[in-house]
Amino acid sequence: MATAKPPFTGPELCRLTAREVVGLLKSRKVSPAELVDASLTRIAQTGPAINAMVTTCEDRARTAAAQATPDSPLAGLPIGIKDLTPVAGVRSTWGTPAFADHIPTASDPLVTRLEQNGAVVIGKTNTPEMGAGANTFNAVFGKTRNPWDTRMNAGGSSGGAAAGLATGEVWLSHGSDLGGSLRTPASYCGVVGLRPSPGRIASAPGADGFNPFGVEGPMARSVADVALFLDAMTGVDLTDPLSYPTNSVLDTCLSDPGNIRIAFSPDLGGRPITAEMSGILSDALTRLQAPEVTVEDSTPDFSGLDHAFRTFRGLGMWTNAQVTPKRVSDQFKATLKSNIAQGGQLTVDDIAKANVTRSRLYTMMRGLLSTHDVLACPVTGLAPLPVEIEYPPEVAGTPSTDYLDWLGFAFLATLCGLPALSLPVGFTDTGLPVGLQLIGPPRGEARLLQVAHRLEQALDLGHTPIDPNVTH
Repeated sequence: MATAKPPFTGPELCRLTAREVVGLLKSRKVSPAELVDASLTRIAQTGPAINAMVTTCEDRARTAAAQATPDSPLAGLPIGIKDLTPVAGVRSTWGTPAFADHIPTASDPLVTRLEQNGAVVIGKTNTPEMGAGANTFNAVFGKTRNPWDTRMNAGGSSGGAAAGLATGEVWLSHGSDLGGSLRTPASYCGVVGLRPSPGRIASAPGADGFNPFGVEGPMARSVADVALFLDAMTGVDLTDPLSYPTNSVLDTCLSDPGNIRIAFSPDLGGRPITAEMSGILSDALTRLQAPEVTVEDSTPDFSGLDHAFRTFRGLGMWTNAQVTPKRVSDQFKATLKSNIAQGGQLTVDDIAKANVTRSRLYTMMRGLLSTHDVLACPVTGLAPLPVEIEYPPEVAGTPSTDYLDWLGFAFLATLCGLPALSLPVGFTDTGLPVGLQLIGPPRGEARLLQVAHRLEQALDLGHTPIDPNVTH
């Protein structure tokens, strides 16, 4: 297990937490322009090794930095935006060839809200094509590599965001999540990623605006920084039909959590997981037990979960395909075309069955989370694989039928609309990070972050940012 803190040779400002830097901005001890300089310097240093921030917008960032005020929540802090989300005047590609040179004239409402709250967009982070996949590569920008071992993948679909955070390119980075797209790369890169409740963070609704499964979310190097970023992201916007009013979470995150009750499902109903990953998570939970922290094994009935998740995901992909121009979809990668085609083969019975399963699982989870603060479980069943492998052919001896099979630990929170977080808890024998998934109660982000912050302090694994470990 890796324990020594890895080297970091970037600008000292990049080593600080987002909360520390925002404090310096508010006290005028550092300027937004200095942070833009530090971020661009670090991107130039690490970009060739990891390919995380695939598009930068220096002129736009400097203009925004000059206009930032210290009384705004982020006070002029540079951030990354995932390349599935439009930023006005900045190349935004969705990782697909048809949009390789696309420059939108308007930003997503989330980007506008972040900029109003003092964020400075420094660039766009890499993603799989249209966000489909948990290995971040596409025909426009190529592969994003894991900064802990550049031979390995960084996870996805927010892989560029996670890798850039781990190396200190930015202090906060935006991501999105449907099938673990925030949680998997956070686990693989040793950072924190939060999938919030649907509607907590408003964004452009698109053709499937009432679909609650894909959400936007914050990523950072610590739980408190995630809470800071979440507060800057939230706000009612009626362009998003699921948007709802929320309260700040940062103060709660930092307050005393009192007694913590953790339900632990080692394999979430029999999902394949390697002995190494299982051992790392079990060891972490053993270390976390204390008079005020109790851990109890939990084995709820998760039957029907896979069918329900695949049904709703397929329905969403088929829905969006109805408004996707043929000139765009004709150039999609084969796995994406296959996903869309599967969505078109769904029956009414499939959808009805998925609805029944979803309601049953939500009721079960609501009951479990009324007696426990969080459900802990794996993020994935195995460590990162070489970046050239699109998805694992098998996990712990169980063959994969497609790339969704190895992401099954992510399905529960998505299907039930529950907030879920990936928290770094350990390392493999080869030095790759491992995250633990914590699933919170309905609309329970504040308590989830409070619990995660307490566990983070107990584990004391603050190893990032790091220099990329370039291996051949």
